[in-house]
Amino acid sequence: MLSNKFQTGLTLIELIVTLVILSILASAALPFAEVTIRRDQELELRRALREVRTAIDQFHIDWQAGRIPITSDAASDNGYPRTLQVLVEGVSHGNVTDQKRYYLRRIPPNPLADKNLLPAKQWHLRSYQDAPDNSSWGEQDVYDIRIKSEKRAIDGSYYEKW
Repeated sequence: MLSNKFQTGLTLIELIVTLVILSILASAALPFAEVTIRRDQELELRRALREVRTAIDQFHIDWQAGRIPITSDAASDNGYPRTLQVLVEGVSHGNVTDQKRYYLRRIPPNPLADKNLLPAKQWHLRSYQDAPDNSSWGEQDVYDIRIKSEKRAIDGSYYEKW
C-alpha cells in the first residue's frame, strides 16, 4: 500500500550546509565587531584626554588670573595642579565666602588600561619641568597626561603620542 503522506523535515545535509553558511557569515562579522569595539575605546580615550587636559588648562588660566591664590597648596609654583585629585576636590578661591571651584567631577578612567587600577593610576603624568618624552613623573605638578601604552591605534599612530 502506498502512502500519500509526505514526510517533512530537514535532511542532515541541509543542516550542515546551513551551519557552514552561518559560520562563514559569523567569521566575516567578527573582525568588524572587534574594530568597532576598538574604535569606541579610542573615542572614549580621546574624550578622557580632552576632558582632563581642558581641566588642567582652566586651572592654570584661573591661577594666572589670580582666582587661585599663589599661596594655595593645590597649585605648584608654575600654576598647575599638584595632583589630578586636586581637580576633583576643588580649589578655594580665597574669597570671603570661601567658595571652591571644581574642574572635574571625577578622574575619567582610561578605557585601554587595567580596570583593577584606580583611574588616577591609569594615566602617565607629566610635570611642567619634565621633558616631553620623559617616562617618569617628576611629581612637582600635573602639566599633562597621556596613556601608558606602546600600542598603535587604528590609524597607525601610537597611543602614548596622543
